[in-house]
Amino acid sequence: MKKTALALFSLCALFACKPKTATDSAAAGDAAFQKLADDYIEGYLAMRPANGVYLGYHQYDGKVTDVSKASLDKELARLKDFDSKLAATDTTALSTRAFYDYRMLRSAIKQEIFSFEDMHSFTDNPMTYAGAVDVSIYVKRDFAPIEERVKSIIAIEKQAGKIMADAKANLKDTLPKPFIETAILIARGSASFLGNDLKIALKDVKNDTLMKAFNVANDAAIVAINGYADYLTKEKLPKATNKYAIGAANYQKMLLYNEGITLTPAQILELGLKELKKEQESFNAAAKIINPNKKPVDVYNDLQNEHPTAASLLPDARKNLEKIRQFLIDKSILTMPSEVRVKAEETPQYARETSTASMDTPGPFETKATEAYYYITPVDPKWTAKQQEDWLKQFNYYSTDIVTIHEAYPGHYTQFLHLNASNANRLEKIFASYAFVEGWAHYTEKMLVDEGYGNNGDAVTAAKYRLAQSGEALLRLCRLCVSVKTHTQGISVDEGTKFFMDNWYQGDKPSRQEAIRGTFDPGYLFYTIGKLELLKLREDYKKQEGANYSLKKFHDAVLDNGMPQVGLLRELLLKDKATWKDVL
Repeated sequence: MKKTALALFSLCALFACKPKTATDSAAAGDAAFQKLADDYIEGYLAMRPANGVYLGYHQYDGKVTDVSKASLDKELARLKDFDSKLAATDTTALSTRAFYDYRMLRSAIKQEIFSFEDMHSFTDNPMTYAGAVDVSIYVKRDFAPIEERVKSIIAIEKQAGKIMADAKANLKDTLPKPFIETAILIARGSASFLGNDLKIALKDVKNDTLMKAFNVANDAAIVAINGYADYLTKEKLPKATNKYAIGAANYQKMLLYNEGITLTPAQILELGLKELKKEQESFNAAAKIINPNKKPVDVYNDLQNEHPTAASLLPDARKNLEKIRQFLIDKSILTMPSEVRVKAEETPQYARETSTASMDTPGPFETKATEAYYYITPVDPKWTAKQQEDWLKQFNYYSTDIVTIHEAYPGHYTQFLHLNASNANRLEKIFASYAFVEGWAHYTEKMLVDEGYGNNGDAVTAAKYRLAQSGEALLRLCRLCVSVKTHTQGISVDEGTKFFMDNWYQGDKPSRQEAIRGTFDPGYLFYTIGKLELLKLREDYKKQEGANYSLKKFHDAVLDNGMPQVGLLRELLLKDKATWKDVL
């Protein structure tokens, strides 16, 4: 789609101008910027210790974010101070790479300020606090002796009462209904995790004194979290509103601050609707190859009946995991920077209520618990026969492979391997673009099917893989359209649900869940945006490279430069400056 209107903001004004060629002054400029970046990161992680633990910085173990009003006010002031310091930076005195990092950091800070001041995350969104007592990483990852991890859990759980009290003090009197209802579900789930799955995970700890202290802290935390859910139910739900739209101006800010995109929401929607129509045509064409005598949606439903048994679910996934990895190598799709395999395992018992399939990679600075797990949730033998069959339909052979592509090879796990093996610095390993991370994983689904995965010469089998891939694309395209419509056109959850049902071809329940998510996660459009950005970048890079182009060369270049906005990648990969802003 051609750009036909100016954005509300100018990227040049926001992120300063292109620096001069590196000189001695650039070395001094780089050193000053690096000091500023390091200072920011230290404060950033001190305020967000859970992020630090995930990254692999275990000096933050057992610590929680202080969400009191005084602490939040202090953090906002800190963010604005660093934003001002960056704004005053002479970017002409930075090397090309430092200027790249400068813009990544500036964007990350702008996003944080936007979350405080425009999204009102701490005053309007009760979900901010509902899952704040998250100790799952301490049982998921074996980065310290179990007794040490239990001590960290106790320290965090002891703060639960204060966190919930601060939440009640911070939240506005009236809140959006979907936010409240979702926060209640999260809080109840969190309390259930502490009361059941966490205890199961710690059942083999033999230190009676330590476990007695744990049980006291754990019980108190459960009471505090359930009390918060009760408070939301009794005090907030009766006064709930349907005012959750962020508005066109804030939507424009989100596009700019998150991804450097200057298209208007209307232009994004126009693009999304156009791509949705194209994807539906692809979906219908694949279905016609499979069975021309049935409606495409019925063909799609039939496909789900081709699934493994409960016993073969994990073995089949493991077998195809390796098959997909080998396909990448045989077809020279990209470089596999490590022989270390992701481990396909059953989802841990304590996480099965909230996950069907997921990727759990260690943080980029983790040195002990370095295993990566591709989790698949098995059938529960206590379920009814119908429940077991419905569960297995989600894991039909074709869709499971598409999910494996997204999560593992060459999706998130491969993304992680490249990041760790690359020369990306600390800043580039900490701050990530939503569109890059999810856009890459979503892009790989289509890319791998385009490259022939699943096509062994049988046109029907190939069409089934295309249909499964297309179904995933339709979901993400509907997210884009519903996000824009919800936040800039004021459509309701019911209207969003209908849009998903009409264009994704799923029932009311999953469609409603997606529409509700869109009320508090407008950024879920970035799955599709990132995918489209990468497709456009690949097209432009291919034209530039000519005979020197290869898919492997392109993919390695994309994955070896941190997790940036795709617009920044364009500057690294494309020589023609005139094309840098043509992101979509």
